[in-house]
Amino acid sequence: MAGIASKGSSMVNSFLGQLRPQMDVFWKYAKVELTPPSPGDVGAIRDGIGKLIKGAQSGSYKNLTVREAWLNTLVTMEVCFWFYIGECIGKRHLVGYKV
Repeated sequence: MAGIASKGSSMVNSFLGQLRPQMDVFWKYAKVELTPPSPGDVGAIRDGIGKLIKGAQSGSYKNLTVREAWLNTLVTMEVCFWFYIGECIGKRHLVGYKV
């Protein structure tokens, strides 16, 4: 029985040793990507929305390459999926609201 416990603890230590570098990379990117926008970012957000509106009005979206259009489609789908997941979490049910 002691042999199993020592093997188990050595496996856990080995797993944690392998997991550590990956978690360090995850936390490095999480600290940058998952922070809310700062007041300094508001100007850039406003400029981006302005460019989006001007592009829709001028029809510049017609001059996109297939790759750019595909990437824009994937980003739009990702935003919609995250919205749907947030809705499911908020109502605590997959379909409809519990009354």
